[in-house]
Amino acid sequence: MTPNDVTNAAAMLFEADQTGVQCGLISSAYPNATLEDAYRIQDALIDLHYAAGRSRIGWKIGLTSRAMQQALGITTPDSGVLLDNMLFQSGDTVTKNRFIQPRIEAEIAFVMGADIAGAGHSRADVIAATDHVAPCLEILDTRILRADPVTGNARIITDTISDNAANAGIVMGDTTHAPNACDLRWAGAIVSRNGVVEETGLGAGVLNDPVTGIIWLLDRLAQFGKGLEAGEIVLSGSFIRPIEAPCNSVFAADFGAFGRVDLTFE
Repeated sequence: MTPNDVTNAAAMLFEADQTGVQCGLISSAYPNATLEDAYRIQDALIDLHYAAGRSRIGWKIGLTSRAMQQALGITTPDSGVLLDNMLFQSGDTVTKNRFIQPRIEAEIAFVMGADIAGAGHSRADVIAATDHVAPCLEILDTRILRADPVTGNARIITDTISDNAANAGIVMGDTTHAPNACDLRWAGAIVSRNGVVEETGLGAGVLNDPVTGIIWLLDRLAQFGKGLEAGEIVLSGSFIRPIEAPCNSVFAADFGAFGRVDLTFE
């Protein structure tokens, strides 16, 4: 993709975010777009958010489960940027029309206590740089149509990466833990919508260890001279499938001894 193509695609996504009207698939408009092109679009999109007054509060890692990678025909996670207007707390209510087609995922959030950058870090390095971990929900949204209305083709990985890895919000739980206080592979959740259990999962569903996702992100950011900063939140990846979140949905994510996260959609 040319620089002008990247700029136009990012502007299309930004307009969709601001208006709440989905745009067409990047993969339809630019069928030869590569993963590198998609991240270039994402970077340009985030720059537009910065210009509009937003600031970065962290990062998200997505597509960490084997099932999701197989569904999209890939073998690697993806990443996106968390912005300050995406932050919610457990017990909050999401106002009607805040999002277009929201969905919910359960994850473990890492809050960094020190800067860490560079490739090749160990699990111990990540744990040492982490201040605490907490239960959380990620709110996904799609500023891109889920399928092309003409061809019927579904969106693919270049669409979701361009669209900031489908990230729209993060809901932090109130309970925090030292990163080495428990085996994060066994930290899991029972997620209910309107009193009905929709999904269950364990941290091991995230690359066998949520910390592995953080290592992957550090390796990726190192290619661009970037890293994680103290105070930033990192979503390590979902261990459940996305759950649709229509109006009048009440979510309860019971992480057992690890904590709880509640969220309501008007």
